[in-house]
Amino acid sequence: MQINPYLTFSGNCREAFDFYAKVLGGKIEFMMTHGQAPAGMPVSPGWEDKVMHGHVRAQGQDIMGSDAPPQMYEQPKGFAVSVQIDAPEEADRIFAALAEGGSQRMPIQETFWAKRFGMCTDRFGTPWMINCQKPM
Repeated sequence: MQINPYLTFSGNCREAFDFYAKVLGGKIEFMMTHGQAPAGMPVSPGWEDKVMHGHVRAQGQDIMGSDAPPQMYEQPKGFAVSVQIDAPEEADRIFAALAEGGSQRMPIQETFWAKRFGMCTDRFGTPWMINCQKPM
């Protein structure tokens, strides 16, 4: 079994996934727009370039997502995408990139369990937790 986050966006999924691939050292594995849907499938005006399904793979991990129609979109809440990092410097870099243009809920810092831990919400509205755990 594999469990992956599936994120929804308010029309900027492609931009978010380009950013996530860059920051997390991954690549976009798949990106289909509504305009690329099979012939005969209805596409709302203005939605031809919006993402129907996207898939980013970074370090063997997957994030999937799509753009949600305005009447279906909800701001993410009640969860965070958790990223486990081995090196404190890499945790600092990823946290800084994700927090830029967004907001910090807990600045990245050393804690009793982690060399680095921080929580932020990126500029696309996705909440993140970055963790670089101390040896047990």
